[in-house]
Amino acid sequence: MLKKFDKKDEESGGGSNPFQHLEKSAVLQEARVFNETPINPRKCAHILTKILYLINQGEHLGVMEATESFFAMTKLFQSNDCIYIVYTFYSLTKDMTGKDDNYRGPAVRALCKITDVLLADVLLRPFQPASHALSSLQTTMLQSIERYMKQAIVDKVPSVSSSALVSSLHLLKTSFDIVKRWVNEAQEAASSDNIMVQYHALGLLYHIRKNDRLAVNKMLNKFTRHGLKSPFAYCMMIRVASKLLEEEAGGFAELLDIGLVWFVLQLFCSSPKAALRYAAVRTLNKVAMKHPSAVTACNLDLENLVTDSNRSIATLAITTLLKTGSESSIDRLMKQISSFMSEISDEFKAWKIILCCGGSGYQCPLSKISTQACGPHEFPLHNATIIEENAESKETGLSHLCEFIEDCEFTVLATRILHLLGQEGPKTNNPSKYIRFIYNRVVLEHEEVRAGAVSALAKFGAQNEEMLPSILVLLKRCVMDDDNEVRDRATFYLSVLEQKQKALNAGYILNENTPTSAVKQLEKIATTRQDIFQEQLAAIPEFQGLGPLFKSSSEPEALTELETEYVIYCTKHTFSNHMVFQFDCTNTLNDQILENVTVQMEPTEGYEVIAYIPAKSLLYNQPGTCYTLIALPEEDATAVACTFSCMMKFTVKDCDPNTGDTEEEGYEDEYVLEDLEVTVADHIQRVLKPNFAAAWEEVGDEFEKEETFTLSTVKTLEEAVGNIVKFLGMQPCERSDKVPDNKNSHTLYLAGVFRGGHDLLVRSRLVLTEIVTMQVTARSKEELPVDIVMASVG
Repeated sequence: MLKKFDKKDEESGGGSNPFQHLEKSAVLQEARVFNETPINPRKCAHILTKILYLINQGEHLGVMEATESFFAMTKLFQSNDCIYIVYTFYSLTKDMTGKDDNYRGPAVRALCKITDVLLADVLLRPFQPASHALSSLQTTMLQSIERYMKQAIVDKVPSVSSSALVSSLHLLKTSFDIVKRWVNEAQEAASSDNIMVQYHALGLLYHIRKNDRLAVNKMLNKFTRHGLKSPFAYCMMIRVASKLLEEEAGGFAELLDIGLVWFVLQLFCSSPKAALRYAAVRTLNKVAMKHPSAVTACNLDLENLVTDSNRSIATLAITTLLKTGSESSIDRLMKQISSFMSEISDEFKAWKIILCCGGSGYQCPLSKISTQACGPHEFPLHNATIIEENAESKETGLSHLCEFIEDCEFTVLATRILHLLGQEGPKTNNPSKYIRFIYNRVVLEHEEVRAGAVSALAKFGAQNEEMLPSILVLLKRCVMDDDNEVRDRATFYLSVLEQKQKALNAGYILNENTPTSAVKQLEKIATTRQDIFQEQLAAIPEFQGLGPLFKSSSEPEALTELETEYVIYCTKHTFSNHMVFQFDCTNTLNDQILENVTVQMEPTEGYEVIAYIPAKSLLYNQPGTCYTLIALPEEDATAVACTFSCMMKFTVKDCDPNTGDTEEEGYEDEYVLEDLEVTVADHIQRVLKPNFAAAWEEVGDEFEKEETFTLSTVKTLEEAVGNIVKFLGMQPCERSDKVPDNKNSHTLYLAGVFRGGHDLLVRSRLVLTEIVTMQVTARSKEELPVDIVMASVG
């Protein structure tokens, strides 16, 4: 019975909370009432309320206390008057997978609270006795919970998906590593049409990535570019962007509404005060950098300022119009600005004219800008005269360039600016401040700009010893890039910089002359990814006599469809005389366990199967790896191309997906996989030769061979170049993979290293008539690589 408080007590606040003086030990003693017969549901409900109050106040129930209370509460299921007062794990999972959508969302939330207790106990388990009775049960429950949560996040019912996302957000506090594995499902939910699901999904993605600034920037750019359907999500994105702006100026002004300021700006543009006119046109100029179409409404006001007596205002007006005007207005505006260009300072001239080329409406030709505005030798992207020769304006000019490329949409401009930053940035007083802008291009841009950014980073590392460790870290991240050019550049520059020799840096990064003795010190290029494979394969006894790993395929090759019961990917590893095929296998059937899994291979050429290293078992949705060791052909060493038919063989044991019970006896089964091809590219490692002509002469013509072929199925030079590069797997040199427009002939230069460490160079001359004719010349210091190239191409 509750105590009755009088009016005086109520005024003092003493009766506001009847549970405020509860003690955990006393409440747990009262919980013995669950064992009474007959049970009193009303009294039990009151005690349950007390327990819930203590938990919400932060009271911690020990394992034994929680277990005893839990099993005591199960007596309530014997009462007809008490429905869903407390859930067991199995009843919750039943509700989650049931047909009644009204129960599924609350079940997810309740399951999340149980998971908190389980995780806390699991984390403390190393400090508890090994005979802990709940360990195996908890492990099974956690695995099931994770599977249910991942399914619930992408559920078609919005209330279920939203509940799962919010619950995942709460779980981040205690189990970040587990929830991080659900990021793919969260990204899928972020594209939902439901505004709350999208809001909660973006919230979860942000909290997973909030410690990675670049990842947050990338997420903001992605969703602001494609738009959001949820106003709540927009509010959250603005808060995140605001937080980033507080930490570092600039970044995401595009989130702000700029449509309400035009009236005031137009008034200022016609103000008799020069300061107000300057402020207005300067603001419009900044807005035009990111929203040129929005500034079009003020073009008439800007036209009136072109003839302003204040040259700064006139220049700003013209450069703003260049970003928002049409092609027909370019010549007229350039003539106007050229009439007083000599009156503008070099610093102001440099970055203002560069900004002319940044508009999204029309890409001004660089030659026209440099000739009409600055003269043929003054445009900084042409030969960087202003920035190179004016030390006082160098750092300011470079800073403006850094800001400009943040929103530059033109590849030519971005790559030239990156080249200039790499050339001049390391020579400034504070070179480290440019690294962030350059690395942002690696994260946010397409492959050509990313490649330019990698080269710029390497130049900083080559000239600044203090910055070298940081540059190496950034280049190691670039080694895993999706694009071959970016990945190869990062690999090459990383390998050079790790030698820490000025001669190598000068010759291979800064493009200065290199002594022959220094060149010979740069040996085989190894990637971080390849080093990992080398370590993994060396740990397998059957592979310990194969020697060093020469090459691993850049991407795993799928041998099954993604929707099939078994998902198999293959990675090819090439050694001097052998190949190892690594098969990463996933069993997607929850009622089967596979044991002794191997991939049997039958070659069409002279390859020989040496050994199979099986995966001992494949549990449901848990990847495993098996290997096949192959010997390369000895009798006909040029026959490197081969097709393997593949068959996965294994022992199947049926199991109960609910209990995990497995049949003792299994049966043999097999599964046909896609054929796997080995090509000449699997035997050649890419290597960059900055000076192809010098490398060609150094290799010599002792083993040179030349043949002419007709490419009957190829219709363009661009297609021919792409096919040759892909087929041979060699590195294009001196940008020879870029075919000029309207050309009927082209020469492609390729460089590589054949397995065993033999340099290999190929020169391919292409002529386009009705078909493409190709003359291939190959050089190496050994005969075998040349013969293999000619045999493969023929």
